[in-house]
Amino acid sequence: MSIWMAFKMAWSSIISNKMRTFLTMLGVIIGVASVIMLVSLMQGATNEITEQFESMGTNLITVNLPRNGRGRTLYMEDLEEFVQKNENLFAGVAPNVNGSAKIKYETESHDTSLLGTNSIYSTATNTPAEFGRFINDTDVENRSKVAVIGTYIAKEILGEGGNVENALGKKIKINGVYFTVVGILEEKQEGEKGTADDWVIIPYTTAQRLIKNKIVNTFSFQGASKDTVSEATSELKNYLLKFFGNENAYRVTSQQEILDTMNEMLGMMTMVLAGIAGISLVVGGIGIMNIMLVSVTERTREIGIRKAIGAKRRNILVQFLIESVVVSCLGGVIGLITGVQGAKTLGNMIDVKVAYTPSVFMLAFGFSVFVGIFFGIYPANKASKLNPIEALRFE
Repeated sequence: MSIWMAFKMAWSSIISNKMRTFLTMLGVIIGVASVIMLVSLMQGATNEITEQFESMGTNLITVNLPRNGRGRTLYMEDLEEFVQKNENLFAGVAPNVNGSAKIKYETESHDTSLLGTNSIYSTATNTPAEFGRFINDTDVENRSKVAVIGTYIAKEILGEGGNVENALGKKIKINGVYFTVVGILEEKQEGEKGTADDWVIIPYTTAQRLIKNKIVNTFSFQGASKDTVSEATSELKNYLLKFFGNENAYRVTSQQEILDTMNEMLGMMTMVLAGIAGISLVVGGIGIMNIMLVSVTERTREIGIRKAIGAKRRNILVQFLIESVVVSCLGGVIGLITGVQGAKTLGNMIDVKVAYTPSVFMLAFGFSVFVGIFFGIYPANKASKLNPIEALRFE
């Protein structure tokens, strides 16, 4: 008997019991759909997080310092000298003077975040000015009262009716002091309040006076290239250890290290969730084996007749094995379609861009085929070993 004939007989048996076949496939459908949905959603979330981190600059190295370490204070001039000595590893360093700001423009007022920095910050953290310009070295040297603002402030506080470019040149009060708007930052998060589009940047020398804080505790280093970030991080740690004499007196983190850690954690979570969902496939396989055993019992007399007229053991084995595989494959196909649609629907509901991975589709479908073969072997083998005489006597 040919494989095609065995397939036709298996298909005839399947369609003659449509409801039972569907219920048998249900475990496989749920398993495959769950794997596709969970992995696609997690991959989409991972991609979004990766994009957010990369948007801040993969060459970024951040240093957090105490107000003093063993009686020593590290100044901007010290770090600029360090960068100059290691030009092959660093492109620059930007101080971060953080504080809060109360912005006033005409009758409008708004509380937001304030950052004092220099020109390096724009490239180190990938924070360019879309309109106008960013803080430059002259602003820092002259302690200029200039500001670069986010799109939320440009739209909502300066009242420009959505045309943020018109905010350039306007004078705003920051903590009671007049500043001229020289730049509008590139929009990051749809210009929403309380996001990366709602803050103001001024020269760090001006910020130190404005918020009365001359000590800088946070610095953003720009690595010369992403390939040398690891080496640059090590060199920076060695420098700080020599300066402070205590490795607990500072904290150095690179954007790439954070990104790698996040990807590793999310990858592990994806694998765990996929493994949990894959349990449904095993349950579905047990269901297939159970129904196939019932089918063998119901068709014992048919098996006896086929053996009596010349069917060999392998013919019976192939017929029942193909039936099991067809059921699992159908379940796998339906599961793939359900998983894709389900992931798309859930992604829209929770505002996550779904990422479909062909290799995951192949793995999920391949596992469903494996389940059909693995759990179909025992019933098929049992059917092939039936004694034709005893099978013919079966009622």
